[in-house]
Amino acid sequence: MILDVNEIQKILPHRYPFLFVDGIVEMERLKRVVGIKNVTINESHFQGHFPGKPIMPGVLIIEAMVQVGGMLLLGAVPDPQSKVVYFTSLNNVKWRRPVKPGDQLRFELDVLQVRNMMCKMQGVAKVDGEIVAEAEMGAMIRDR
Repeated sequence: MILDVNEIQKILPHRYPFLFVDGIVEMERLKRVVGIKNVTINESHFQGHFPGKPIMPGVLIIEAMVQVGGMLLLGAVPDPQSKVVYFTSLNNVKWRRPVKPGDQLRFELDVLQVRNMMCKMQGVAKVDGEIVAEAEMGAMIRDR
């Protein structure tokens, strides 16, 4: 693991219950990032989504993916604690199968384009090597 959750919290402004990145296992500056999210039954959204058959909401899978993307962008700027990443677009979002407690999500994101403080990325979320979600995203870095 390159960065654990304690190091991630030094870069991302997200905190419990809305921090969805447990680790960064690979990062190549402004090119690629791979992050991990361990899905556990004690997460609050499972109380109502759905009782008796818990699945992770698709929008939270995408939120976790964009947080991993935020790590890639903030990892490339000096003083990342003074910056924040805003996602500006999501395109071609697809969900392939449900994600359940006990799954480990692996997010693999590649940069498609960087221009000034704007970036386009493409990402996939996998469980056990199988794609469970994918999306293209636009983002910008701004002062906090």
